[in-house]
Amino acid sequence: MDYDVKDIKLADQGKSKIEWAEATMPVLRLIRKRFKRQQPLKGVRVTACLHVTTETANLAITLKAGGADVRLCASNPLSTQDDVAAALVQHEGIPTFAIKGEDNATYYRHIESAIAHRPHVTMDDGADVVSHLHSKRKELLKNVIGGTEETTTGVIRLRSMAEKKVLKFPVISVNDADTKHMFDNRYGTGQSTMDGIVRATNRLVCGSVVVVVGYGWCGRGIAMRAKGMGADVIVTEIDPLKGLEAVMDGFRVMPMELAAPVGDFFVTVTGNIHVIRGEHFAAMKDGAIVCNSGHFNVELDIPALEKLASTRRVVRTGVEQFTLKKNGHRVSLLGEGRLVNLATAEGHPSSVMDMSFANQALGAEYIVKNYKRLEKKVYPVPADIDKEIARLKLAGMGVAIDTLTGEQKKYLASWEMGT
Repeated sequence: MDYDVKDIKLADQGKSKIEWAEATMPVLRLIRKRFKRQQPLKGVRVTACLHVTTETANLAITLKAGGADVRLCASNPLSTQDDVAAALVQHEGIPTFAIKGEDNATYYRHIESAIAHRPHVTMDDGADVVSHLHSKRKELLKNVIGGTEETTTGVIRLRSMAEKKVLKFPVISVNDADTKHMFDNRYGTGQSTMDGIVRATNRLVCGSVVVVVGYGWCGRGIAMRAKGMGADVIVTEIDPLKGLEAVMDGFRVMPMELAAPVGDFFVTVTGNIHVIRGEHFAAMKDGAIVCNSGHFNVELDIPALEKLASTRRVVRTGVEQFTLKKNGHRVSLLGEGRLVNLATAEGHPSSVMDMSFANQALGAEYIVKNYKRLEKKVYPVPADIDKEIARLKLAGMGVAIDTLTGEQKKYLASWEMGT
């Protein structure tokens, strides 16, 4: 079997971690049981470009149980858990191409290896496989019937492709599912980002000023968790509605120009480029700590920081300190500016990824069943799938909810009854 992992001897260690994660993924477990019985993906070649973590491993195992021929590569050079990658190869027979810390050339070589089986379905976190197929391997597009996309950054790229009429197959936006962005983005990113910051720095959060750049679902979650840890939270935004919401949620809101000199920690989660730039780094106080929790490290203008610095050195694992020429202030960058929750921690808890990856599995099944009638554009996860995942999640948590009575259904469907 073709694969490329750091050390296959780590497989047993990875297997234990995959099993630990699976214990809190009841929705995916139920889907796997049905997939094994019904084989809805039988003969379907799936290329998955996702963060190679314990949770992703359980998704890959579920897809294989459903009959899919799965190949997996990393969607970020620093997000791979090497023991998990080894376990997928050794214990699950899933060709995996991922090494934590791989360079750019290796990253794209791994994408090439993952698409070598000529995929029918793509499964992305950041749209790199879709982009690569459309720009470098156009001859493989004829085999692809559709794809799924996990994250905000990827959906932005795909919608741009669809608007420009260059997208060659339909894609399900898993990120737009309520059971994904309202939980994974908010609660998952909130907890795992703060976990990554604390693990990397061992600095006290309470009493510090945490600047959250962007107040989408991820930004909401980070701001909430930072506030819960005792931080004074500042939000920067470009959207007046989100800015207003942040104010109403109890946070200070200001432009980055004003936040830069007062922040102790800075976290970017916008999906955009250079939201912290050279002029902002230059204004930061001595000891400022900067990180990114968006998909790509371009949210930070790292080349500008490098130009401003007289020296740079690694002071802790995952922490690089830049000393500025102008004033001697030290600015520390976490995890090379890549997703801090995966670069310096372990990513989202498995219980929240349970819903996200349930959407991925059911999204792939939906593509296989419906691709012939779908246009070449980005689609939301169907509402019935979204609600079914929420229902299964509640059941897995042992939580029951009410149902409408006949009288209530009649009332909601009528216009005559009034008050």
